[in-house]
Amino acid sequence: MNAADFVSRRVLLIDDNEDAAESLAMMLRIEGHEVRTGFSATEAIVLSLSWRPDVVLLDIGLPGMDGYEVARRLRAEPAVAPLRLVALTGYGQPEDIERSVRSGFDAHLVKPVGLEALADAIGRPDMG
Repeated sequence: MNAADFVSRRVLLIDDNEDAAESLAMMLRIEGHEVRTGFSATEAIVLSLSWRPDVVLLDIGLPGMDGYEVARRLRAEPAVAPLRLVALTGYGQPEDIERSVRSGFDAHLVKPVGLEALADAIGRPDMG
C-alpha cells in the first residue's frame, strides 16, 4: 500500500494485555488513525456500539467471554453491521483461523503482527 492509498480509520483496539494494547495504539495514532483502547469483552461491545469504529482489532484470548463470542455478538448488532473485525491473536493454527472466519472476523492476524500486515488489514481503501 502506498501513501496515496492511506485512509484514516477509527480503530478500536481490544486486548487484555494493557501495555501491548497501548503500545500498538500509539503506533496506530502515529500512522494517523483515531484509536481507542479497551481491555475486556464488555468494553469491546460497549465501545463498538457507542463509538462506532470502522475497525475493531480484537484479541481472541480475552478472559471471561472470548473474542469469538464478542465477534458473534457484534455481527448480530445491525447498528455496527459495516464494522470490520480483525482478530489480533496468538492463536494461528488453521483451525483457529477457520473458527475466526466462522465467528464473523474479516481478517486474522497472528501476534506479533508486522506493521505492513496491520496497515493492510485496517487501511485498505476498498474497505469503504
